[in-house]
Amino acid sequence: MAIAHEIISHYKVNIDREDCQKCKRCLTNCSFGVFSFNGERIIAQSNKCVACQRCVVMCPAKAIHISQSESFLPPHGNYTRKIRNIIWAQSGNGGVLLSATGNDRPIRSIFDDLLLDACQVTNPSIDPLRETIETKIFFGRKPKKLEFIVESDDFTDVSLKTQIFPNFEIDMPIMVGHMSLGSISYNACQAIYRAARELNIIAGSGEGGLHPDFYEFAPNIITEIASGRFGVDINYLNNAAGLEIKIGQGAKPGHGGHLPGEKVNSLIAQTRMIPEGSDALSPYPHHDIYSIEDLAQLIAALKEATRYKVPVGVKIAAVHNSAPIAVGIVRGGADFLTLDGFRGGTGAAPRIIRDHAGIPIELAIAAVDERLRQENLREEVTLIAGGSIRYSADLVKAIALGADVAMCSLPVLIAMGCRVCQQCFRGLCSWGIATQQEYLVKRLDIDIAKKRIINLFHSWNEELKEVLGAMGIDSVESLRSNRDRLRYIGPNPRIADILGVKHAGE
Repeated sequence: MAIAHEIISHYKVNIDREDCQKCKRCLTNCSFGVFSFNGERIIAQSNKCVACQRCVVMCPAKAIHISQSESFLPPHGNYTRKIRNIIWAQSGNGGVLLSATGNDRPIRSIFDDLLLDACQVTNPSIDPLRETIETKIFFGRKPKKLEFIVESDDFTDVSLKTQIFPNFEIDMPIMVGHMSLGSISYNACQAIYRAARELNIIAGSGEGGLHPDFYEFAPNIITEIASGRFGVDINYLNNAAGLEIKIGQGAKPGHGGHLPGEKVNSLIAQTRMIPEGSDALSPYPHHDIYSIEDLAQLIAALKEATRYKVPVGVKIAAVHNSAPIAVGIVRGGADFLTLDGFRGGTGAAPRIIRDHAGIPIELAIAAVDERLRQENLREEVTLIAGGSIRYSADLVKAIALGADVAMCSLPVLIAMGCRVCQQCFRGLCSWGIATQQEYLVKRLDIDIAKKRIINLFHSWNEELKEVLGAMGIDSVESLRSNRDRLRYIGPNPRIADILGVKHAGE
C-alpha cells in the first residue's frame, strides 16, 4: 500500500553509463541523497531529485542529464498532477505543506500586459550616453513644503525653518528584499551586503536579527522588527540605515515568519537569541499592535530609541484593503511604506497561503499611490514595492505605477546560483545559498556572488536609463506615478481601470 500511494517523481535522473567515470563527484555534490554507489556503478533515486542541477554542472564527464518524468497519469482537466501530488502528500503526512520561493501558479503577470510609451517628433528623446539621466532616490519622509526664516531685508541671511526628517541617498531605485541570516547562509548575506555597499543601495536584514559581523554594512541595511522580535536590542536598532516594522509579507499574508529548527545552528541561535535547533516561529500578529494607534506608538518608540536619526517604516502584504491601511500607516508617522505582492518569495511558507492569498503587486501599487494622493499624503512617504520584480522592465513599470523603489530577492539569489528548486526550507541547498550546513555554505564564493549581484543591478540601472531616455525623461522621479506613459494590452479592461492606465490605442 505504501508503494501505491507514493508520489510520482517530477524528475528523471539519467546517467550515461558509457561516459560515467564513476568518480563519485555526484555523490559528494548532491545534498539531497539522490546518488549512491553499489560497488559497480552509480545509482540514482529520481524520487529524491529536486532538479537543482548541481550534479549536472559538477560532473566532469557531463554524463548526467535531468529531465521531466515521463510517468503517465490519466488526464483530468480539474485534478491536475499538481493537485493529485498535494493530496497524496497530505494523506501521507497529515500536515501543512511547506514551500519556498514565490508563487508558482501560472497566473498571468499584469506587468507583462503593460507597454511603455516612447518619444517621437514633438517630445524628443534623451540620449543616456551623452546626457545625464538621474536615477538617485532620497529615502525617507519628505516635508509638504519648505519654510524659511529671513533675517535681513536684502535676503542675504536666510535659514531653513522647516524640519527635515531623516533621509538617506541611494544611487538607484532598487532594494534587495529582506532575507534573514538563517533563511540564507552567512556567505550569501555577506555577498549581498558587500554588493549593496558598493552599489550604494539598500538591502533588508530580514527578521532574524543582525550578526555583529554585519554591523560594518549598517549604512546600507534596513533592519526588520517582526512579531517575534528576534535579535532586537539597542545595538540592532542603532546599526541600520532604517528600521522596518514587518506586519506582513507577500508570500504569506497574515502569517508570521517560520525558520525550521534544522536551519537553526549555533550561529543562527546566537543572532536570533533563541535555543539552537528550535523552530523560529513568529506569532501571526504583533501582540502589542491591534490598531493604527498601537502601530503609531511603536513607530514613535523606535524613533525615540534611535534619537530620530533613521527613518522608520512599515511593511505590509498586498491585500484588498492595502490602500486605507497605507493611509493609517503614513498618518501614524511612518517614513516609508513597503508593499509586498502575492508573488513574493520566502524561505518557508504554507503552500496554501503562498499560492492563494494576497493580490498582485501591480494593483496594490496603483491603489495605494492613488489613495495617498487623494489624502494629500503621497509626497510624505517613500513607497517601496516588491513581490515579482523579475527584471528591469518590471522595475520601470512599478515606478510608473507609483513606487519610489522596487524591491527584489529571488533575482539576487538566481544571480548567485539559485536554480529555484523551491526546497529552501529543508536547509539542503546544494549551491550554498539557503543552507546553514558548513560544508554546503563553503560552496558559495562570496567575491563571485558579490560581483554577479553588482553586475545584475548595474545592468538594470543602465536599462532604466535607456527607457527614461526613450521616454524623454531625465530623472526617475519624473517617472514615478506617471501612468500616462503606460498602456494596457491585456484581456481585462477592468484591470486597466484599477491601474489608472489607458488601453493601447487611447
